[in-house]
Formats: sequence, structure tokens, C-alpha cells
Amino acid sequence: MAFQDKTLVCKECGNEFVFTAGEQEFYAEKGFENEPTRCKACRDARKRRMSDGGSRRQSRQMYDAVCADCGAPTQVPFKPRNDRPVYCSACYQNHRMAQNA
Repeated sequence: MAFQDKTLVCKECGNEFVFTAGEQEFYAEKGFENEPTRCKACRDARKRRMSDGGSRRQSRQMYDAVCADCGAPTQVPFKPRNDRPVYCSACYQNHRMAQNA
């Protein structure tokens, strides 16, 4: 099968990029059925974001709360409501272990 260079549009940045005949041959050898949807720069940026998953968690908004068991100040990744108890990490683990026992 003879492959020819194709011009595709990146779904992330909207720029055109060339899907070369060599890349198409590589995709066919690997059994990939779909063409790339992102240009090389956007694919590389996505890989960096995905491999650096911990940094997204650090940017999560945290809310101040008071542990319903021990009264210690703590932070949780959700907005506390008055109808549900909030626990610090240690008390939460104790509750989980008690539930599983």
C-alpha cells in the first residue's frame, strides 16, 4: 500500500500539520486504525500534563473544616455541608477500617 502525506487539523490548537507517509506506515505496522488528532506539539504537551498528574491535585481548591470526631482543624477537597460529618485523615481512616471490619 502506498502512503501519501496528508494535511490534518489539530483538534487542540486548530493548526494544520502533516501526517507523513512514514508516520502512516508506522501506524499501519502497529495496527493503529485512527489518524492522529493532535499536532506533535500538542501531543507532547498532553503527554507532559498526563505524566505530571500530581500537580493537578495540588491545584485543587481545599476547604477548611473541623473534624467531627477529634475536633482538629483539617482541609477537605469538597465544600462541607452541615448535614454530613467531616473527618480529618486519621479519623476518616478509622471510620473506613471500622466499616470494613
